[in-house]
Amino acid sequence: MKNRAEFVGLAGAYAAQGLGYAALVTVLPQLETRLRIGETTVSLMLLGVCVAAAAGSALADLVAVRWGSRQALCSGLVLEAAALFAIAWLTDFDAFVFALAAYGIGLGMVDAASNMQGVLAQKRSDTALLGRLYAAYTAAAVGGALLVSACLATTSSLLPLLLTAAVQLAVAGAGLRLFDRARAAHRPHDDSARRDPLSRSGIWFIGLLVLAAFTVDSAVSAWGTVYLADGLHVTSAAAPLGYAAYQAAVFLARLAADPAVRHFGRTRLAAAATAVGVFGCGVVAVVPTLVGAVAGFAAAGVCTGILVPIAFGAAGDLRPERSDEVIARVNLFNYAGAVAGAVALGLVAAGPALGYAFAIPAVVLLVATPALRRLGGEPRPSTSERTFLSSIRTTSKAR
Repeated sequence: MKNRAEFVGLAGAYAAQGLGYAALVTVLPQLETRLRIGETTVSLMLLGVCVAAAAGSALADLVAVRWGSRQALCSGLVLEAAALFAIAWLTDFDAFVFALAAYGIGLGMVDAASNMQGVLAQKRSDTALLGRLYAAYTAAAVGGALLVSACLATTSSLLPLLLTAAVQLAVAGAGLRLFDRARAAHRPHDDSARRDPLSRSGIWFIGLLVLAAFTVDSAVSAWGTVYLADGLHVTSAAAPLGYAAYQAAVFLARLAADPAVRHFGRTRLAAAATAVGVFGCGVVAVVPTLVGAVAGFAAAGVCTGILVPIAFGAAGDLRPERSDEVIARVNLFNYAGAVAGAVALGLVAAGPALGYAFAIPAVVLLVATPALRRLGGEPRPSTSERTFLSSIRTTSKAR
């Protein structure tokens, strides 16, 4: 079935993205040793990846306007694969930084373009799909970490990066045939786009939800294990349990997100997820025990697992006929949240006091709650929007 093949191909793109990022960040200790650099340098390089990814999201917008999000997604996957291949072999620091920047640009292109394609798929099928697509990302990220662990036990850090690059190239090749060719952006040199600007308030409100979700995600990912090991002084075997509980909750929440959206609606589900996230971060902050931290991180995982696909789905509904452009702009808040979560907690506290710092992502979630009203109750589509939705369904039937 054609639509099923398209969904599988798009899920492959999300999975390739999760696999690539997990493979890169989990081999960083080996790359650090090879290049003879310190942790501060690694942190600065990861910050540079976020900046490059923001540029990549803007580039995906430009490509989508001119050629469509299918080309943006395939190009981003190819750029990521080439960069990972170079990173696997390079020993010169300057060349490595250049390759890492190229990877960041590809990362941003794929983040934005995969969501553009996911929204098109939702529109065509008239059902929620982004939760399952993000679940593919999470499952592949876990698989990428396990792949690196297995490879380091038997071979070297080169193999997982090379295998990931091969997967990304394969997905890009299949995507040229399977990804949606529909355009959801204004035409180049279209003066009507200037007279009919995108909804800035909608982009900022939904972007705030994305920022809040990724602030939580980055805080737990960057500092969860550190807090358990250095703050609570749990055993080395128990320290990863918090992050493991978080990722498991993210995966399960994303699997459940699509049917839950159909049953409860986006606004109520996102409000519940936000409340659970605030509660989870609060538990980590005020219950300084292993059980409290693991339970709190799991609750935070439910929040981010649900909030991210819902927010991007709502972004696609702001202006359906120009959803590619809207999503590229909303995606920029992803990297602001990633930086905020990683940096803010480290600046505020360390050691046992790091637990209190997890109140920061809870506060960010609370600040974002007024934006929940933009997730539902959207006005009826305009004539141009109805024409666009009709065209992509007609195109799907013709194919």
